[in-house]
Amino acid sequence: MKNPNLQILVYGKNISSAKVSLKPYAGVKLLKTQKVENPNYVFIDLDITKAAKAGNLQFIFNNGTESSTVNYELRLRTAKPQAVSQADVVYLLMPDRFANGDESNDKYDDMFDTQADRKSPFLRHGGDLQGIIDHLDYFNELGVTALWLTPIIENNTHQTNEGGTMRSSYHGYHFTDHYQIDRRFGGNNAYQKLINEAHKKGIKIIQDAVYNHVGEDAWLVKDLPAKSWLHNWDKYTNTSYKDQPLFDVNGSKFDKKVTEEGWFTSFLPDLNQKDPLLANYLIQHALWTIEYFNIDAWRIDTYIYNDMEFMNRCNKAILDEHPNMLLFGESAVNTVISQSYFTKNNLNIPFKCNLPSSCDFQVQGAINTALKENFGWNEGVNRLYTTLSQDLVYQNPEKLVPFVENHDTDRYFSVIGEDFNKYKLGLTWLYTVRGVPQMYYGTEFLMKNFKNPTDAEVRKDFPGGFKGDTENKFLAFGRNAQENEAFEFNKKLLTYRKTSEALTKGKFMQFTPFDGGIYVYFRYTDKQTVMVVSNTKNTESTVPTANFAEILKGAKSAKNIMTGDTINDISSIKVPAMTALILELK
Repeated sequence: MKNPNLQILVYGKNISSAKVSLKPYAGVKLLKTQKVENPNYVFIDLDITKAAKAGNLQFIFNNGTESSTVNYELRLRTAKPQAVSQADVVYLLMPDRFANGDESNDKYDDMFDTQADRKSPFLRHGGDLQGIIDHLDYFNELGVTALWLTPIIENNTHQTNEGGTMRSSYHGYHFTDHYQIDRRFGGNNAYQKLINEAHKKGIKIIQDAVYNHVGEDAWLVKDLPAKSWLHNWDKYTNTSYKDQPLFDVNGSKFDKKVTEEGWFTSFLPDLNQKDPLLANYLIQHALWTIEYFNIDAWRIDTYIYNDMEFMNRCNKAILDEHPNMLLFGESAVNTVISQSYFTKNNLNIPFKCNLPSSCDFQVQGAINTALKENFGWNEGVNRLYTTLSQDLVYQNPEKLVPFVENHDTDRYFSVIGEDFNKYKLGLTWLYTVRGVPQMYYGTEFLMKNFKNPTDAEVRKDFPGGFKGDTENKFLAFGRNAQENEAFEFNKKLLTYRKTSEALTKGKFMQFTPFDGGIYVYFRYTDKQTVMVVSNTKNTESTVPTANFAEILKGAKSAKNIMTGDTINDISSIKVPAMTALILELK
């Protein structure tokens, strides 16, 4: 690897009293050992030169009266991550709620949470990695090319009291052992199998990473290496969830400290990434995961609550090894400027983040708002236009990951009043503007609900993924007429998108919305131009195209990619109410 340094954490009862030596191994040198407050830990620093080969290192621990040997495997690098880019469409799913392919791993009596019950929205339901493997052909049919799974790392933790209700960590964000895939999902072998089978079918895998915190039952929290591994306060302090103090030139150091070092919840110990040993532990785990499982892209949870200098160091470590890997963070903030601060940006500011991309909450909010509001100077589709007009703050806006819904939001179809025309209009925007579009499981067949009373309402089981389901939305006969129309709409557009150079590689040009709600933009390369004409009004409109001459460049006709019809004269274009036409210019 580019970085020859390796730091190994060794854990054992009073292990720090032992003298550590390395059995001679070509290309590997023991630089030093480090002790911490807790005598049960030793950290071993190694130099791994280019001369080193794959094999087993042997460490001898001698305390004067007895000695023991610990093996550590150096593995051959075989991972070949595939870059995730605008050419892809990301499908976000929650493994526990998607499909149960192996009922034998639903629950274990020797884990802290022994329950699994589909009747409860707050407990585990039994979905697993085999269930995803069983439905890889479904993703191929739909046209998505990358899967983002909410975390599958071990969450061996007790149920937590949230709002007076005991809940399981079925979502996966309460890590207890970074190096183990949760056995209720199938364990490490099942994850490797999923990735191998997905790659065979042209599907990439995105890992969901968490650096900010761990679960309260994490082994390293129960026997903490040092107090400095956590953010400690005189009394419990929750983060304010405010992003502004992190970059506010008028802000206070206290507010910044609360945002960054306050705990996300009382049951998620907040990690102090300024501790160099903890920082190495997290960075090396990220690198190991990518190499061991052959991960294609990396999504980073609760990005803004991490130490930004640590994040820059971690991002650089990954990109040094895999320069084309897409790293994108969850920065659930309220403005374009805020979002850009946490990515590679063009702002003239003292501290610069090096994260290539972000979940595009600004486009998500703009699409949903545009579909709910009547057209106005700042309202309706002008919201989307205005948001996209601010792309100048990003170094690489084409790497952003726009979406209309995810596992933490109200369901898209419910937000827009279950209006099917609006549904198609918003998804047309999602799949044709710049960036790497992300959909959420169930979007394709109109899953709906609000987060009232809890977010479990927007994390329902995929119908047909579990034994005993009375409906099967994986198959056409299990969907009603409108659900099939929605599925076929997504399938047709995503299938076209795969082969469209303009949509997968092209630049983006938009025009000011006009005439009470007409919005026109283009995706284009030297070889292909795609025109998207949106009518957000409640009546049909005829759209003149003379003002788009600079990008039309004399084009006379166009193909409607959703109907297959040819428009022989594009000097003006009829667009039905609340509809977007996707036109490939000829």
